[in-house]
Amino acid sequence: MPANTITIGGDLRVGRVGYGAMQLTGKQVWGEYPDREGGIALLRHAVDAGVTFIDTADVYGPHTNELLIREALHPYPENLVIATKGGFVRGGFDYSTLGAVGNPAYLRQAAHLSARRLGVERIDLYYLHSGTATDAPFEDQIATLAALRDEGVIHHIGLSNVTLEQFHAAQAITPIAAITARYNVSARLGEDLLRAAEQSGAVFSPWHPMQFDQGDDPEHVRAVLESIARRHDATPKQIALAWHLHRSPVTLPIPGTTTPAHLDQNLAAARIELSADDVTAITALAQGA
Repeated sequence: MPANTITIGGDLRVGRVGYGAMQLTGKQVWGEYPDREGGIALLRHAVDAGVTFIDTADVYGPHTNELLIREALHPYPENLVIATKGGFVRGGFDYSTLGAVGNPAYLRQAAHLSARRLGVERIDLYYLHSGTATDAPFEDQIATLAALRDEGVIHHIGLSNVTLEQFHAAQAITPIAAITARYNVSARLGEDLLRAAEQSGAVFSPWHPMQFDQGDDPEHVRAVLESIARRHDATPKQIALAWHLHRSPVTLPIPGTTTPAHLDQNLAAARIELSADDVTAITALAQGA
């Protein structure tokens, strides 16, 4: 059975299933979440149900997601860890307006303003949201985050949407506590980063962790998950989530949802004990495994 908790950066112990708050925004992650009271109730339910890790970003809304978390949960429980990210910008509703900024002054401003919106003196875990910015060398961006950590604005540094080469380059500058990448039962694009996280002691947060309609044969993937789910009296998505926890001890999935019932199902997935054959069958569903 996988461990019930995982430690970020050597000192932040959280439950193995976190909550990704991105869906608590408007359509296409733009603007306010239309059911504000419902969003507040869901965040409070998450904490009451045992969630100790919440993931957000300044670009979600932009800004509205961080503000909603503060309104719902501040002052925060002592055991709650909140991660946010900076480096992406949005120029409008359309996704084509999304861009990456690496300017050190901008990253400094982004971190300070995220801390202000969240109502914290120090951000527990702060990710560079993308390694694709071209307006400043990647190494300078990482050095900026390292300086912010030394100044007490952030506690631990994470990386999102980066290559393996960028992860190693960042490691040469400063300790990296966490990585996020797309990784699930049918798409293993982050396989190399998962292995790098295992080797370095970083936490790996797969995004879209329960998605299984990608790859060459999604119907086969669904059939395998459904067969295993029946044996465990679970849903295919719960099995997909449980697989992450069995796949690697450094994995911290952050599934998102807008309903308390689905959130409770996600947390329950951490209690599913897959057999070695179950894990092998799921792992074999995609290349790069």
